[in-house]
Amino acid sequence: MLDIKKVREDYEGVKERLEFRGKGDFGLEEVKELDIRRRAVLAEVEKMRNRQKTVSREIPKMKKAGEDATEILAEMKELSAEIKDKDGELSQIEADLRDALLGIPNLPAEEVPFGNDDTENVEVRKFMEPTAFDFEPKAHWDIGTDLDILDFERGGKLAGSRFTVYKDLGARLERALVNFMLDMHVNKHGYREINPPFMVNRDAMIGTSQLPKFEEDMFYIPQKDFFLIPTAEVPLTNLRADEIIPEDELPLYYTAYTPCFRAEAGSAGRDTRGIIRQHQFNKVEMVKVVKPETSWDELEKLTDNAEDVLKELGLPYHVVRLCSGDLGFGSSMTYDIEVWMPSYNRYVEISSCSNMTDFQARRMNMRMRRTGEKPEFVHTLNGSGLALGRTVAAVLENYQQADGSVVIPEVLRSYMGGVEKIEKKDI
Repeated sequence: MLDIKKVREDYEGVKERLEFRGKGDFGLEEVKELDIRRRAVLAEVEKMRNRQKTVSREIPKMKKAGEDATEILAEMKELSAEIKDKDGELSQIEADLRDALLGIPNLPAEEVPFGNDDTENVEVRKFMEPTAFDFEPKAHWDIGTDLDILDFERGGKLAGSRFTVYKDLGARLERALVNFMLDMHVNKHGYREINPPFMVNRDAMIGTSQLPKFEEDMFYIPQKDFFLIPTAEVPLTNLRADEIIPEDELPLYYTAYTPCFRAEAGSAGRDTRGIIRQHQFNKVEMVKVVKPETSWDELEKLTDNAEDVLKELGLPYHVVRLCSGDLGFGSSMTYDIEVWMPSYNRYVEISSCSNMTDFQARRMNMRMRRTGEKPEFVHTLNGSGLALGRTVAAVLENYQQADGSVVIPEVLRSYMGGVEKIEKKDI
């Protein structure tokens, strides 16, 4: 959520940064008008309260002097009713102002390049060249079906489209990746492992900016007003919501493996085959809560942490900086890490690493306190470390062999009980 003080003091600057996203001002004019109304009504209320206090001090003196206070008491009764009405008006304006602010995205950082969509993202660096084969490579959905480790038909039978059953060494491969990623982030990168709830309340979803804008993309549980989490970013970032964190506790690094649930309401027809875009998928997430002055360095480190996973797996990838038109709602700047997928003949997103600055912290009232200073909002960051279904797909496609088998990356073999290759005879 944007700082209303910044909107008030630098309206044109905020408007310019929002328009840089290429989609108008997102209702900024309404926010400005509501803020003006709020301050006007607040001034009225304060003036009436001051009158009320002043007169209230005079009434006992009048009574003591034997003066008739009937008229002044009637005035105070009427004034009290007016104050109550104005308080109600003020509360409604403040609620409307908060709702309007919740609909406005974060301001893009100056480093964000201008662009209309993902075709204008800017490549930052690349690791390895795209995998080359001396045979016609297959797509992961065909590899998984041929090896009988991915079952799309029975996933559909159980839950419908965009659900998949993992079997045998396919299931074990994803489990191996979970443990490998968590061990790396905990032991090498210094994150604290968390096992959070897989459903959260409405406040938590508002806090990380999934709500209200993206409610149609969420799976909702009306009996409890809960939502199945679309990413572990939601519970991890909200762990310290409504708290004032002592400076010496920062930075906080959290990682978690969770299933993720997304209705994908806005992606009809996209990536319908395979396991790239599912309603339920698994992911290892990284979240950071940091001091504002360190957040840009922390974004670089966060991205490095995600890249480490792909480097160890020996998977070709590149890193792109998202342009203004492709930037996420809550992000000030994002690096996408995209892994090479032979079946697509292009790179496919496998991690997004974002600096949310104080945008989420304001929504969830998460602050820090420096010694002797007033509380201030922290900065939050998040990134996939990595999306597991897409990592499985990338391993199957990039490590496939001419005979239809798939070689297991060396770093995963100890997690696979020594299995070096997935072959039909192993099923």
